[in-house]
Amino acid sequence: MTLGVSAIGQGLLYGLLGIGLFLTFRILDFPDMTVEGTFPFGAAVAVSAITHGINPVLATLLAMLAGMLAGAVTGLLSTVGRMPVLLAGILVMTALFSINLRVMGRANLSLLNQPNLFKSLTNTLVSADFSSVLIGFVAVGLVVALLMLFLNTQRGQAFIAAGDNPTMAQSLGINPKRQQVLGLMLGNGLIGLSGALVAQSNGYADVNMGIGVIVIGLAAIIIGEVAFGNLTLSQRLVAVVLGSIIYRFILLVVLALGFSPDDLKLVSAVVLAIAIMVPQFDAQLKLRRVLKKGVQS
Repeated sequence: MTLGVSAIGQGLLYGLLGIGLFLTFRILDFPDMTVEGTFPFGAAVAVSAITHGINPVLATLLAMLAGMLAGAVTGLLSTVGRMPVLLAGILVMTALFSINLRVMGRANLSLLNQPNLFKSLTNTLVSADFSSVLIGFVAVGLVVALLMLFLNTQRGQAFIAAGDNPTMAQSLGINPKRQQVLGLMLGNGLIGLSGALVAQSNGYADVNMGIGVIVIGLAAIIIGEVAFGNLTLSQRLVAVVLGSIIYRFILLVVLALGFSPDDLKLVSAVVLAIAIMVPQFDAQLKLRRVLKKGVQS
């Protein structure tokens, strides 16, 4: 029961990472490598702020703003600096490693004997097992609701159009470069928020905690798409979070089968590869069935 509740809680917290990556990877079609720097950046800012006496709620918001700043830098390098998108993300990700060390003053910073959102909730409302579920549910609910509202506004529709067809969007008076910077700010802001919440849940921040998180985010997106099929854009946001939770349960099953925790990165890569290949195999099987019926008729 405890492991299942923990998996749901972690799935919700990492679901914010998946949503942030969804905005850039799926809507903007921007392969943003900044993710692996932004996630620990959000964690570093939140934990460092808390250890300096700042309220955990304000520290979490500061982490989100820090993520937005990192996304803005990537966006400006790509648009104003005309740098290849992958290179822009890699440069910012690399720079953030040193910045994270500066922010924390060391490679690992603990929240031992420090207040945080999860401790506050555990001391007042719920047990430690359910605190991550409750906070994750509230955070995901607010983010999904606000994004649904935003994407249905005129600015939100311009954002979607710029990602879907930049040339057509530009002919309609939309500035695709501005929308790209906006999307990177929103996406990395959510990734920074996810890092801040995960760090508070774990009780520490580490400069290496961003290694492999892009695989976790992509797994949440693709598992959600494979599991729930064709959905509206708003429904896909929810599917990403559910995909993150499913991914966490897959890892639980893997550990129950006797795999070492050291193998989880390898397992994550394999799970993502399978999730990507399943729709391709399914499409091929459907095509073969159609061709077979055509030959028989």
